[in-house]
This record gives sequence, structure tokens and C-alpha cells, in this order.
Amino acid sequence: MKLICSNILIVLVLCSFIANSQNSYIDSLQRERQEFEDTLLTTDYLINKMERAGIKALSYFPVDTSWVIDGHLIKDKGKAFEMPTSTERKPKYRRYGWICLQHDDQTFRLAAYQNLELKGKEYRNYLFVPFKDVNAPASTYGGGRYLELHRERGSKTITVDFNAAFNPYCVYSHRFSCPITPEVNHLNFPIEAGEKNPVLKKSDNR
Repeated sequence: MKLICSNILIVLVLCSFIANSQNSYIDSLQRERQEFEDTLLTTDYLINKMERAGIKALSYFPVDTSWVIDGHLIKDKGKAFEMPTSTERKPKYRRYGWICLQHDDQTFRLAAYQNLELKGKEYRNYLFVPFKDVNAPASTYGGGRYLELHRERGSKTITVDFNAAFNPYCVYSHRFSCPITPEVNHLNFPIEAGEKNPVLKKSDNR
């Protein structure tokens, strides 16, 4: 009887720990989102007053921890190329490799890129992963959303948190130049996590 009660207690403690960890993760993510929205919509740090006037609020899919996925990173470096953007600017990127992922019964992969114009040790393990799913352009930006990842040297596993997927700045202002998602990262299914199209204010024009 004591052993059974002890085992039940262990299970309860583990469940409580998992629940607290999830709540902490969700709270942290929501704080980050609120801080970014406050910066975007109440200051001139990124967009100006005229651009802010058309945006009512930012919008996100509900936080879903099932979209925090440990992927398999396969190093497969490609040649340097000029990535198309929303403007005439064409920054140089190189494919670092592929991230193989599975969510429920859906298996897929995404190309991960290195920005060759980013210099310095802090960018040595930085990976840029743009992607576009079938939610675009109705619910999410038509040019795709972004993920910023950091790989651990020597590790073949990398955590991909789609709840952290964000819009490029050109969603909020045409003054920004944003990479357009390469076709190899176009997905034929929805990823209902991360940032959506912003909620726009209704125009007074009739």
C-alpha cells in the first residue's frame, strides 16, 4: 500500500512539474509577444505613426506545445545565391542543410539557411528558416513567415518552435526589405502556430 501511494505521489509531482513548465513557457511567450506589440504600435522604433494608424492589433494562433518539435538536422551546404526579397535588394544566403520534422502523422523537411552578410561569432550557429504553408495568404502573410534558430555545434538535433514563427517587418511597412520564402519551403498543409496577419483597422472610406 505504501509503495502504491508513493508511486501515485511521484506521478502527481511529475504532472504538476509538467503543467508548471508549460504555463511558464506560455507566459514567457505571451510576454514577448506583448512587448513586441507595444514596441511596434506605440513607438517609432520600427514603423511610423501613419503606418501604425492602420493596425488595430497583432494576431496569433493559440499556443500549441505540440508544435515545439525536435527535428533532425542534416548538414548539406549549398552554393551561395541571391535570395529574392520584397524589394530589389538581393542578400546573399547559403543553404546550411535540412531539418527533418514530424507533427502527428505529417513528416516534412525545411531548408535552413545562413545569411552570408551577417558577420561575427554571434551568428556562427544562427540559422534562418523561412516557410510558407497553406494558411497564406488568407490567415498568414503571403510571402511566408520566419523562424530564427541556433544550432548546437556537433548536434544533429535542433528544436523548432513554430509558436515562435513571426512575420517579416514588411508586413507592417513597405519600407522594409524582406526575403521571400524559397519554393522548397512551401508546405501543402497548415501550420497553425505562431503569428498571423495583423488585425487592421476598418477604413472610414465608403
